[in-house]
Amino acid sequence: GVNKNANADEIKKAFRKLAFQYHPDHNQENDSEAKFKELNEAYGVLSDEEKRATYDRFGHAGIDSSFGQGFGDFGFSGGFGSIFEDFFDAFGGSGGGQRGARRGADLHQKITVTFEEAALGCSADIIIKRTEQCTLCNGSRVKKGSHPSQCSNCNGSGRIRRVQQSIFGQFTNVTTCSQCNGEGKIITDPCTQCKGSGREKHEHTMKLKIPAGIDDGTSLKLSGQGDIGDKGAPPGDLYIGIDVLPHPFFIRNDFNVIFELSVNFAQAALGTEVEVPTLYGDERLKIPAGSQSGKVFTLRGKGIQHLRRNAKGDQLVKLIVTTPEKLTKEQRKLFEELEKSFTREEKR
Repeated sequence: GVNKNANADEIKKAFRKLAFQYHPDHNQENDSEAKFKELNEAYGVLSDEEKRATYDRFGHAGIDSSFGQGFGDFGFSGGFGSIFEDFFDAFGGSGGGQRGARRGADLHQKITVTFEEAALGCSADIIIKRTEQCTLCNGSRVKKGSHPSQCSNCNGSGRIRRVQQSIFGQFTNVTTCSQCNGEGKIITDPCTQCKGSGREKHEHTMKLKIPAGIDDGTSLKLSGQGDIGDKGAPPGDLYIGIDVLPHPFFIRNDFNVIFELSVNFAQAALGTEVEVPTLYGDERLKIPAGSQSGKVFTLRGKGIQHLRRNAKGDQLVKLIVTTPEKLTKEQRKLFEELEKSFTREEKR
């Protein structure tokens, strides 16, 4: 994957990338081991200036004839050895039991709140079930008074190293120990409560503070409140999804509240003063004479609290002039007289 004029840093970078891709511990394809061996051999040549120059001139034949033992004099204890160790450090270090430690799983839960609770803020109790450390063995996974034994297959390292010889010299193949799964220890007497897993489910009731102004579909993150991590890794997070119930007559628009106020013809024509409900109690609103349907009145600061600044939205009162569907005889007579009055005004 590098050109003929690639420098040492480019070769090293390309090797590390491909070694990560084809290492048998992380690539289960049938030809991954063969490709990994080929990478080792190629790096053995290209990282040595003399061998690289010879290879450029004569190919594999020049390497075999010039150096006799192939890579026997190169080995993996020098520059390549340090790169090989760095490569495995990227997988979680060389400490056997600490390799492959994974962060705990995130948990997701939903809670339903009313329109007012979302707008004004509230506290709610939630019940969560999460995986925690076993209370009997404290996560050790062994029965109280017992201890895990060192894996005899890998001598506690969690890895098996095999040095093999090829026509190009030695190469080292490192794999995870199959007996201890890379932990370096074997549990022969497991905890009776968690059955040797070191983990168990617990149910908790938590007090959740819902901030004023939160909207439907918002998710709250509680850091570190998810499942416990693996082998000392940090726990996951808890995400609470918020479902807000619709209000009987309020409509949310960003941080404003819309309220539709119905008035009759007489009130709209003559003007009136009415009580208007808000999130903070009733407010008096003056409707001027001659107000038309669709007119919007603004009640400043009677909307929803902003999440990130100390301010509130407004309540927008939209006027709806309603037409009566049924009239009494007296009301009909009055409307007829009114209609005649308008007609006379139009003829003038």
